[in-house]
Amino acid sequence: MSQAFRLFNTLTGKIEPLNLIEPNHLRFYSCGPTIYSYAHIGNFRSFLTADLVLRTARAIGWKTTYVTNITDVGHLTNDDTMDPSGEDRMAKALQSSEGTRFANVWDLSRFYSDALQSDWQQLNLLKPDVQPRATEHIREQIQTIEKLISIGAAYVTTSGVYFSVDRFSDYGKLSGNQASEALEQAVRDVVVDPEKKDPRDFALWKKDDQHLMQWYSPWGWGFPGWHIECSVMAQCYLGDEIDLHAGGEDLIFPHHECEIAQAEALTGRPFSRHWIHTRFLQVEGQKMAKRIGNFFTVRDLVIEKGVEPLAVRLALISGQYHKPFNFTFSTLRDCERHIKRIREAYDATKNANDLGRQDQSSLADALTEKQHLILNALLDDLNTPAAIAHALDGVRTILKNKDSLGRQAHEHMTEISNLLGIVPQAALPPSDGHVSNVRGSIPKAEDSQTEIIEQMIQKRSIARRERDFSKADKIRDQLLEMNIEIKDSANGTTWEHKSKI
Repeated sequence: MSQAFRLFNTLTGKIEPLNLIEPNHLRFYSCGPTIYSYAHIGNFRSFLTADLVLRTARAIGWKTTYVTNITDVGHLTNDDTMDPSGEDRMAKALQSSEGTRFANVWDLSRFYSDALQSDWQQLNLLKPDVQPRATEHIREQIQTIEKLISIGAAYVTTSGVYFSVDRFSDYGKLSGNQASEALEQAVRDVVVDPEKKDPRDFALWKKDDQHLMQWYSPWGWGFPGWHIECSVMAQCYLGDEIDLHAGGEDLIFPHHECEIAQAEALTGRPFSRHWIHTRFLQVEGQKMAKRIGNFFTVRDLVIEKGVEPLAVRLALISGQYHKPFNFTFSTLRDCERHIKRIREAYDATKNANDLGRQDQSSLADALTEKQHLILNALLDDLNTPAAIAHALDGVRTILKNKDSLGRQAHEHMTEISNLLGIVPQAALPPSDGHVSNVRGSIPKAEDSQTEIIEQMIQKRSIARRERDFSKADKIRDQLLEMNIEIKDSANGTTWEHKSKI
């Protein structure tokens, strides 16, 4: 029997063991980003929670089916107020100063999707089994909306299709927002469709034949609502009922509440048995905001400031996921020092392993005990502060015993990598038969950045040879965005970092 894996369940307000539908098989969905810009470090704190769940589940022998989506249409600027109005975030981004370099919204989507994958790899997150896009599942969403209409759980207006909250008695069970008067008051001032039956009702489909991204449906040209996308994609790949659903705490209401309503109104079964949510990230004691200069993306830290990517990862997981966390540059500097020592310990164990040495039994026993402590901490509601403390204690033990290291010490460092993903150059976690998008070794920040830059320059050179100057110019602009200046000459193309202001 596998060990119990306990997580805080937002649905019950308690820390509970994951109760799987199929023994030893975790079906897991985590909400991904809307790709209208670079994902920021607060987004990645949530993505890292899902990554740690995946690693821990595999460590106790569970099979995992992990799905996390990409939202590339339908997420409106007012979706946090029951989706009554607002612009599509993708379309709005195209009209921003940053969006002017893109020919259309599809190019913007591809660019930021590629950037997400690069950042994902930099922070050593495991690749999901499926990473579906909302725009690739329009047919399934339309079919689901048709079924909701047929059972009376949704209705059509002149401007769209809405879910009828009044037809789902359990609405609010995740967030606790069950008082209809309070919900109505929260959205009364922004409701723009006079045909809505209830201010709480949320959009499943928006009729809009002028939208930049639109599809034909039984209700006319338009696009899906944000909430229907996730529940449909989750059920497409994981079934009507799933084990675990994750996301940031800002998604509890209304997004996840709406997902539950749609899915359960249709199936009559629990949509997800367990819900976990990562709390907000503060930076230097304040909410992240561009206007106060504390808003950071992964590339801001890794490329602009030259921070070791795994130090960013370590900093973001150093606070337990369901407690508020204050990200500071003091913590980041400490994490860089920790990563340096972790790398030193790994190199020492690798050299000893390559020589075929064996550990002293006392050292092997001590490291085995620390492995158990790390795993047990993660099994206890992803207690990352305790897990990291035990991991660093193991690193100190290894560095104190450099002359007596052997195979077990190397296996210990590999296990730390498997569980926490913070060991530079270590072997990757077992994939359980799934393909991973992280490489066989985790490069230093400057090595990874150089590889990305040179790949982009090579693609630009090919585009120039093929006289696709629009594509070549676009790549040049992307490099400039990364603070990279290129120079073409008869001898080829060279590049350098622009001076920082």
